[in-house]
Amino acid sequence: MTAEDLPPDARARVITVSDRSHGGLRHDTSGPLLSALLIELGFSEAEVVVVPDEIPAIEGALREAIAAGIDLVATTGGTGFAPRDVTPEATRRVLEREAPGLAEALRQFNRDTVPTTILSRAVAGIAVATVVVNLPGSTGGVRDGVSVLAPVIGHAITQLRGGDH
Repeated sequence: MTAEDLPPDARARVITVSDRSHGGLRHDTSGPLLSALLIELGFSEAEVVVVPDEIPAIEGALREAIAAGIDLVATTGGTGFAPRDVTPEATRRVLEREAPGLAEALRQFNRDTVPTTILSRAVAGIAVATVVVNLPGSTGGVRDGVSVLAPVIGHAITQLRGGDH
């Protein structure tokens, strides 16, 4: 699978949000999978950063990626109803413009097979020239999320870089 219209120098960063993975109690599986899928789409890099389920840590990792000029930041984890699921709240702190259609497409994809996808509180949007997208913490949710992103992310990044509409 490759992303249409993706600039060849497009860079991504993956932020895994997990107390257990950050603390070394659980191996991160969704972050490395997401990174590999983004490289397969055509991103030139997709570094994985692991942070705990804490707003300052998530927000800091997002702001660092945005300041580095990363084209796409995809988080994995922290989008559900659990008390420590705060990824959307941290993400909203950095977004300048939300992309509700993208967030809704992520929720609706595969919902007939996995009804709980509609419980996701994930958000998506733009900060400076970076697309920020929250994905679930499961490997299945990551795969589904990349399927949604593949046909549109290249166009989104080209537009953010000032390319043709």
